[in-house]
Amino acid sequence: MSKSVRISEEFHEFITAHKADDETMEKTLRRLVGGPHPDDVAGILSTETAERMRDRIDETRAADIETKRDLRERFE
Repeated sequence: MSKSVRISEEFHEFITAHKADDETMEKTLRRLVGGPHPDDVAGILSTETAERMRDRIDETRAADIETKRDLRERFE
């Protein structure tokens, strides 16, 4: 099942600008938004799964910081 969400043109352009060639819009939104924090679902998930989620979030944040740094340098 899927749902439709109404967003502004500006936000759609922002998402599109951050979309990788091999991503769907949903995958892009999931990547940009992140997802539940591992601590929020720790009682539901196994310790191993929560740790993997925590590691992945840290990796994504580090990659995002690097990407933002690269973009800033390009426009300076």
